Amino acid sequence: MALKIYRPTSPGRRGMSGSTFEEITKDKPEKSLLIPLKKRGGRSNQGKITVRHRGGGVKRRLRIIDFKRDKVGVPGKVAAIEYDPNRSARIALIYYVDGEKRYILAPVGLNVGDTIMSGSDAEIKPGNALPLKLIPSGTLIHNIELEKGKGGQLVRSAGTAAQLMVKEDEYALVRLASGEMRRIRGDCLATIGQVGNVDHQSIKLGKAGRKRLLGWRPTVRGSAMNPRDHPHGGGEGRSPIGLPGPKTPWGKPALGYRTRKSKASDKFIVKRRRK
Repeated sequence: MALKIYRPTSPGRRGMSGSTFEEITKDKPEKSLLIPLKKRGGRSNQGKITVRHRGGGVKRRLRIIDFKRDKVGVPGKVAAIEYDPNRSARIALIYYVDGEKRYILAPVGLNVGDTIMSGSDAEIKPGNALPLKLIPSGTLIHNIELEKGKGGQLVRSAGTAAQLMVKEDEYALVRLASGEMRRIRGDCLATIGQVGNVDHQSIKLGKAGRKRLLGWRPTVRGSAMNPRDHPHGGGEGRSPIGLPGPKTPWGKPALGYRTRKSKASDKFIVKRRRK
């Protein structure tokens, strides 16, 4: 993938960049793998805003992605590389020999006409999915399962890759893209290779309108609000925060305060991504 830089014909165009989409081989998605996607505007089933700054955006349809890779032993051929508006990575349309069609995440080096397979007999090449215990140490992997059969949950965004460090007993030690070291059971599936669309992180939107098309609404500073609306609000002119530490609109500590709740899988983390 490459980036295109726009001519500075306006202030919004200056510094703007975007994808060339040169790896895309098919414009329209596979109809049998589409389902409607309803906009929720950051609201829960009670109509309350649970995620702020969401709403609007271009209408999308959801592509059904095969994260489980459970077509064991059935070879498939890459029919097309497509754009997916719901994720940063590109997706590959696979035609299996039994007639079924599925989408998978498109890794770097996977091209139209290539053959992929899932299972213990698959080769070590981009796009193939194998149990961690059968993948050589040092291999770059993505779409990694945390529980066998649940489907890939880790390393799915554009340009990311984890590395299989070492295998010990029934576990494999994996270094994630964040730097975290985690033990994962060896019978969990992972896909070989690095997720494609590597230059996605370098794209500059350039203007607020492109952010709105993605479904993001404006963010207002707390210091610009009234005291009843935000702990940072009020005061004459531009005022400092005035409280012991920055706060959220609901008075909880922000910017550095740890909010992550302990999970059952925490015991498998060998090294945190932060000290």
